[in-house]
Amino acid sequence: MPDPSQSPNPSSGSLSRNGDDLERLVVLACAVRPDYGRLTNPVPAPELPGGKAYTVALAAMRELFHVWGLDAKHFGSAEWNPLGTFVRAGSRVVLKPNWVLHWNKSGAGMDCMVTHAEVIEAGLEYLALAQPGSVVVGDSPVQGCNFGELRRICGIDAIVERLRNRGMDVDIRDFRRTVLPSGKLGGPRIEGNRALEHFVLFDLKQKSLLEPLASQAEKFRVTMYNPDLMHRTHGPAHHEYMIAREIIEADTILNLPKLKTHKKACVTGALKNMVGINGHKEYLPHHRKGGGANGGDCYEGTSWLKSGAETILDTANRLDPGRRQALFSKLAYVMSRLAVALGYDRNMEGSWYGNDTIWRTCLDLQRIAKYGRLDGTLADEPRRQVVSITDGLIAGEGEGPMQPTPVPLGYLTGSANPAAAEWVHARLMGFDPKKIPLIREAFSNFSHALADYPPSEIRLRSDEADLSEEEIFPIGGRAFMPAMGWKEHCELDGAEIQGVR
Repeated sequence: MPDPSQSPNPSSGSLSRNGDDLERLVVLACAVRPDYGRLTNPVPAPELPGGKAYTVALAAMRELFHVWGLDAKHFGSAEWNPLGTFVRAGSRVVLKPNWVLHWNKSGAGMDCMVTHAEVIEAGLEYLALAQPGSVVVGDSPVQGCNFGELRRICGIDAIVERLRNRGMDVDIRDFRRTVLPSGKLGGPRIEGNRALEHFVLFDLKQKSLLEPLASQAEKFRVTMYNPDLMHRTHGPAHHEYMIAREIIEADTILNLPKLKTHKKACVTGALKNMVGINGHKEYLPHHRKGGGANGGDCYEGTSWLKSGAETILDTANRLDPGRRQALFSKLAYVMSRLAVALGYDRNMEGSWYGNDTIWRTCLDLQRIAKYGRLDGTLADEPRRQVVSITDGLIAGEGEGPMQPTPVPLGYLTGSANPAAAEWVHARLMGFDPKKIPLIREAFSNFSHALADYPPSEIRLRSDEADLSEEEIFPIGGRAFMPAMGWKEHCELDGAEIQGVR
C-alpha cells in the first residue's frame, strides 16, 4: 500500500477558472450592513436548507462565492456547490478560525476580536454542500484562554450540533498542549492538555526562515513561557514546530481569520492566523530578547529598565507555578511601567515595527500548512489546498490581537493564496504591505514558496470592478489605526490615500 505521507494529494496544484489564476485573485463581497444579525429580507438561496440566506454573514458569503465565480454554471440552482472547487466529497477538512482569547482586553466586545460564529456557521453550511468526509473546527488560543467560555460566548456548540443533526461529521478541537486557567503567571498550569500523539513534529532545519537568526537563538522569546524550553526547539540548523495532526491529515484547510491590527506583526489575517495550528508556544519564537540597539527586537533602542524587566520575567518563566513566580512576574510588570513613567514607550514583547522574528515563524507555519507531510517533512509540491475567507464584517484596529477596538467594515474577502489576501488586506486597511515584513517577505524567493509571482500580479475582484494591486485603497477612505509600535511606520503615503475611489 502506498505511504499516504509521501503520495501527492490530488486536490492540490494550480487552480484556474475561465483562464483566471485563482492564486493571484482576491475577492471582496460587501454585506448589506456591518454586523452579524439576521436579515429583514432573507436572500433567496436555493442551494441552502430552507432556500434562503437568513443572516448578514451567510448572505455575504454567498455573494463572495458568486463574485469569485465558483461553480458558476450551477449558480442560482439547488445544485450550486461553490466550495466543491476546493473540497472533494469524502475528504478531510479543517476549519481554522481566530479564537485567540475569550475576552477583549479593550472592553470593546468580541465582534472585533475573534472570527464570528455566524461566519463560521456560514462556512460550515457551504462546506456541507461539498459533502466532506469530516470537518474539524480547531485552534490553539493563548494559554490563558478559557476554551469552554469561548465556546459559550460564541455559541459554537449549538451551531455544530445543528450541522451534526443534518448528518455532517464535525467536531471542535482545542489544539493546545498547555493551559493556564488563571491567565496569570503563578497560577496553576495544565501540561499535556492534549496528548503528543495528536501532533506531528516538524524540524525545518536550514529551510526555516529563522535560520538566518540562528546565531542569536538563545535570545528567542515568547511571553509567559520558559525560554530554556524554546532553546530546545530552535537553534542552528534546528527549528521545530509541533503541528496539530488534523492539519497534516487534512485535504483542505478553510482558513477563517478575523481582520485586525497586531502589535507584533502589524496585521493579523490570512497569514498570521496559521500560528494556531501549532500546539505549544515554546515552539514559536515571537521576538528576541534585548532592544534594537543591542541585537534584540523586543523593543526599540535600549533601556536598562526594560532590559531588567525582561531578565526578571525570564526568571519568573523558569520558576514553577506559585507565589514566587507571581511575585517575579509582578516585579517585571512594575519595571516596565516605570520605564513608561520615565519617558520610554510602552512597546515590549516585540510589539513594534522592528520585530524581525515573528514574520519568520508565521511564514514557516504557512509553508508547513501547505507542504507538510505526516512524516514531518515538506513535500516538493503542495499537499493540501489552503483557502482563506477573512471576516471583515466588523474588523479590529489599535492594540490587537487581544485589545482591539471595532471597525464596522462590512465585507468578507476570499483567496486561494494567503499571501495575496494579506497584501490586499493591508492596502484596504490603509497600510503599505511593502513596509510590513510578514506580508512583504511572503513574496520572497525561498524554498517551498507561498507565492511564485510578484504582488503586481494580484487582482482584487468585487461586484463593482476588477482592480490591480496599486489601485486598492481603503473603502470610503477609512484607514485603520495601527498599534502604537507601528504608527508612522506602516501607513500608505498620504497622497496615495487621497486617490481612493
